[in-house]
Amino acid sequence: MVEPRVVPRAEHTLSRSDIDPDALKVLYRLHQASYIAYLVGGSVRDLLLGRRPKDFDIGTSAHPPQVKKLFRNCWIIGRRFRLAHVKFGTNVIEVATFRRLVPQGEPGSTGRSTENEETPRDPRLYRDNTFGTPEEDAFRRDFTINALFYDIGTFAVIDYVNGLDDLRARVVRSIGDPEVRFREDPVRMLRAVALAARLDFTIDPPILDAIRLHRHEIATSSPARLLDEYYKILRSGYAEITFRALAQAGLVEPTSMELQVGAGDALWQSLAELDAYRRRFEAAPDRLTNAILLGGLLAPLGLLARPPYPEESKTPRLGVLPLARRDVERLHQLMGLQRRFRDLAAPARVQSALAHRHVFRDALTWLDIHGGSPELAAHWTAVLAERGPEPAPAPAGEGEPHPFRRRRRRRRRHPRI
Repeated sequence: MVEPRVVPRAEHTLSRSDIDPDALKVLYRLHQASYIAYLVGGSVRDLLLGRRPKDFDIGTSAHPPQVKKLFRNCWIIGRRFRLAHVKFGTNVIEVATFRRLVPQGEPGSTGRSTENEETPRDPRLYRDNTFGTPEEDAFRRDFTINALFYDIGTFAVIDYVNGLDDLRARVVRSIGDPEVRFREDPVRMLRAVALAARLDFTIDPPILDAIRLHRHEIATSSPARLLDEYYKILRSGYAEITFRALAQAGLVEPTSMELQVGAGDALWQSLAELDAYRRRFEAAPDRLTNAILLGGLLAPLGLLARPPYPEESKTPRLGVLPLARRDVERLHQLMGLQRRFRDLAAPARVQSALAHRHVFRDALTWLDIHGGSPELAAHWTAVLAERGPEPAPAPAGEGEPHPFRRRRRRRRRHPRI
């Protein structure tokens, strides 16, 4: 057993006033019910760095059914390892029971991740679907700066893995052997580079060595999961520096060769424009849809001239990454409006009609990000404002005709013989 480093409230800068109020409600109620309740992971790291966390995740000794008993607004998700989502309107607080890595050969060590499928020849290990203690939960995490806990009971920061020292040294360091950790989950290689780029940290040399040795294994990860990581990077406000670092580390080539080959000035300019737009807001706005983010990659690579999907496949792709067909088609539609935005001599009724197109808002956001003309974006924003807010959907049963209901035919009864 490892004795943690416990930093009392007077000796750290993390304040409850910076924690999401909904997350505090969950923490307090778990604590009042005599469960251990910690703020965990990246949220603790970011608060100690003076940054606003994207999410406020909670670790607890309570099992998912016990969490659900405490919160009526709780939903349990997941198949192999269940998580509790406590919902406050559109805000979702994720609550996870502390987990541990099961030593190989011990009962339960064959548990598989919901994110990848394991085969007998697959060297990756999925052994973290077993409940554990806070200490065990800390050691199963990926990087030391992501394994810090904030105890709502004592207001102390708890560190089992020397993450506070690495936070001060501004270094991304693996918990355990990075080669083993990357075999468990190759996506951790991408996260290590993205984390260092976003925080302006250095990467521990053993991690760099392990990436050079195992970088091609990232292609064995779930393509849908990799694409989700790409979208997270594009929404972060640090897309340019992150994709530069990923290309330099060789982590783009195994999954999307077009992106590696096309990594030039046009791509970096597109991502820089996206970052500048994102940093106008405290959090990523809803208007940054997947179609717009995808366009930030595809347009500078010259891939928009291709058909929406390859002839031999019904699924559009970027390398091995499957793209949602609806996002690609919406991207083509919003790009088609860019030329019409330049025609300010069009009659007012034509411009007003254009504002009623279902992709108008996405097209206007693209113009604001990549159009290079604030005056043009301001003009069409004014046209949109004249249109007025979209009408709220009518409640069920109001404002809509009753649907036609076909009468059921009565079954014909056969006489008994």
